[in-house]
This record gives sequence, structure tokens and C-alpha cells, in this order.
Amino acid sequence: MAMYTINLVEDETNLAKILKTYLEKEGWDVNVFFSGEEALRHLEEPCHLWILDIMLPGIDGYEILKKIKSTSHTPVIFISARDQDLDRIVGLELGGDDYLSKPFLPRELVIRTRKLLKLVYEQHLSKKLEVCGYTIDFINRKINDRNEKIELTTKEMDVVLLLAEHVNEILQRETILEHVWGADYFGSTRAVDDVIRRIRKKMPRLNLETVYGYGYRIIRS
Repeated sequence: MAMYTINLVEDETNLAKILKTYLEKEGWDVNVFFSGEEALRHLEEPCHLWILDIMLPGIDGYEILKKIKSTSHTPVIFISARDQDLDRIVGLELGGDDYLSKPFLPRELVIRTRKLLKLVYEQHLSKKLEVCGYTIDFINRKINDRNEKIELTTKEMDVVLLLAEHVNEILQRETILEHVWGADYFGSTRAVDDVIRRIRKKMPRLNLETVYGYGYRIIRS
């Protein structure tokens, strides 16, 4: 069974404890955050799935959902006990991938979670790529230099995985920007250049080529 990391944002302590127990029984690693502020402090740390309660004190689940989708393509299941139709529509419009209304059985969340993880990640279940002495593990979102783990931010990891998926193929800056930052991102493509620069610093042997005036590619000889 693949090891997935799930971030659960739920301010009801007892419910969070129950859901964490059920999810961990599936072999998944679960981080629990009890507020939006706490969750946002961990936004740049790689994970495979977010489970968000919409009704949170302070920063609500909608705001967290928007921030997640503005920085990555990590799937999100959102849950709420408020106006079910409105929450579902708004959440899906903001990029949510699935919805559960309270109250629900913990087992139902497990089933929804397993289904979404399989849909998003199954194509990479056994996929690893060796390039320039680095081992790129797609399913676990890890990169090792021999036995040393390379620490990357979410954006850095997303860019490396995208380029590695298209190894030896040149990707335009605009393509990278759309896949990693999202189609609604209105910033400059210099954001891509900044991330590439940081990747090169952390992975100096990676043959990450700049195609001037166009984009980037990872060359695997």
C-alpha cells in the first residue's frame, strides 16, 4: 500500500481524533490542524490530500482552499454542516475535488479519500525515475540523492515532478506556470525562473537546461 500524507483541518477535537484514527488505519500518515491559521503555516509542506472543514474559527475553509489551489494541484475534500447546496457549489467552484456534508460516517470519508487518491495518483503507483544520480519518487513526492532526502517546497517539488514527467521534453514557462500555479494565476513567468534557480541550488547535479526564450527541460542521458 502506498504511503500517502493527508492534512486534516477540523476544529472539533473529538471528530478530528476519530477521523484521524480511521484514516491512519488505512496506512496513511495524517496531520491534524485545528484552525485555518495553523493549516496555512504548513501550506508549503508536501502532502497528497487536504480534508477541510469549511466552518473554522478565524480563517475559514474557503480561504484555505483558495490558497491551496493557488499554489498546487493537491486534491481537496471539503466538509461542512452549513447550507449544503451553497457550500458544495462554492467549494467546487474554488477548485474542491469532493464534498461531504455533516453528519457523515467516518467510513464514508475513508471511501471517498481512497477513491480520490486512487484517481489522482494511481498512474504513478510504482513509478520512480533515476536521473543524474537522483531518485524521483512520484507517488510519495520524494527525491533522494542516494540515501539523502532532498528537501523541497511544494512549488519546487511540483516543478521537478512536472519536468520529470516530460523528461527530455522542453516545457514552456507558460505551461509550467499553468500546471503548477494554476490557470488563474496572473503573475509573471519570472516566478518559474525563481523556482528553477532554487531547484538548481538544491539539486546541483540535475541536468536542468534553460532553453532561452522558451522554457526548461530535464535531460536524461
